[in-house]
Amino acid sequence: MTFVLLANVAATLFMTGLTWFVQVVHYPLFPLVGGDGFSEYHQRHSNRTTWVVLPPMLVELITSFVLLNDPPGDELGLAVAGAVLAAATWALTAVGAAPAHGRIGREGLNPELQRRLIRISWVRTVTWTAHAGVVIALLSVAID
Repeated sequence: MTFVLLANVAATLFMTGLTWFVQVVHYPLFPLVGGDGFSEYHQRHSNRTTWVVLPPMLVELITSFVLLNDPPGDELGLAVAGAVLAAATWALTAVGAAPAHGRIGREGLNPELQRRLIRISWVRTVTWTAHAGVVIALLSVAID
């Protein structure tokens, strides 16, 4: 179970750091790209981002659910919280962030779409940050 826990911790902490970077630095800079080049920029951004986030998100989700079978220190409550938070980030991505990016790709960036993307991204950022707290607690239990 040590490998599963370490993979979960690594993937969750990676995604937490990445989502904070995207939320605080990347998304607020979208308007500075400019209208003429934004469509191509956004398309390339979306394609490249998928390759960066999909593997750790999959690892995070799978290992979060595997930990339910044998949670560190029998801390089932923490394992359940981790699995719920991992599933929540996927749901928020599927019903919030991905559709917002889809609309931006089709319609271009406008202030309303940017606000929508940033709002849903804040919810995902908080969710990933909470999951980071859970995996650190699980790791702490495993170390003791």
